[in-house]
Amino acid sequence: MSEPLSDDRSLGTVLVTGAASGLGAAVAAAVRDAGGRPIALDRVPVEGTPHEVVDLSDTRAAEAATRRLVDRAGGALDAVVTAAGTDRCGALGDVDGQDWDRVVLVNLLGTVAVVRACLPYLRRSDNPRVVTVASTLGHRAVGDATAYCASKFGVVGFTRALQAESKGQLGVTLLTPGGMSTAFFDDRDEQYKPGPDAKLNRPEDVAAAVIFTLRQPPGCEIKELVVASAEEISWP
Repeated sequence: MSEPLSDDRSLGTVLVTGAASGLGAAVAAAVRDAGGRPIALDRVPVEGTPHEVVDLSDTRAAEAATRRLVDRAGGALDAVVTAAGTDRCGALGDVDGQDWDRVVLVNLLGTVAVVRACLPYLRRSDNPRVVTVASTLGHRAVGDATAYCASKFGVVGFTRALQAESKGQLGVTLLTPGGMSTAFFDDRDEQYKPGPDAKLNRPEDVAAAVIFTLRQPPGCEIKELVVASAEEISWP
C-alpha cells in the first residue's frame, strides 16, 4: 500500500527550466519554500539558484548543460519541471522561418532534450518525477499561433508517450496552464496581448499545483493537470 500523502515529504533536488522568470521562477521559489533544492537552466543567469546558462534551442548544448548542472549538484536529482517556453505570433506566411523553428526547438525539442539528459539521474531517485508544461493551446488550435500550437501539441504527445514508456519507473505529469500574469506576453504586438479585461492566473498558484504533484507518494501519479483561471477563454 502506498504511504499517505504528507506535506512534509521532501522534494529533494528539482531541476527547473526557464527559472529566471514567469512560471519557472515561481516553481523554483515554491520548491525552495517547500524545503527542496531548486537548480535551474535558462538563457540568462538565475539569481540565487545554482544554474547553467544555455539556449534550449540548441538541444545538444541543453543536454550537456543539464548533465553539468546535475553533476555539480552532486549527481542527485529527484524531479524536473520543464517550464521554459517561447512564442512567435503571426500568420504562417508572415513569421520568419528561423523564428518559427525556434518556437518548436525551445518548447518541444528543448523539453525532450532536458528530460532525456535527466533520465539516468532520475532513475536513482526513490520517487522520480517529470512535469512537462504544455498549454491550453496544446489542446485547442487557434490562428496566428501555428508554431506555438505545434510545439505544445507536441509536448502533449511526448508526455503521454513518455508516461506509457516509463510506467512504474517515473511519475510523469502533463501540466496544462492557462494564461498567466507574466512577462510572456510583453514583446508581442498589441493585437496578440491579453486585453485589459483578461482573467489571468498568478504563476505562484500554478507553481503550488506543481508542488502538489511532486509530493505524491511513490506509485501515485498525477497524470494530467489543468490549472487556469475560472474564466480562461481558451479552455475547454
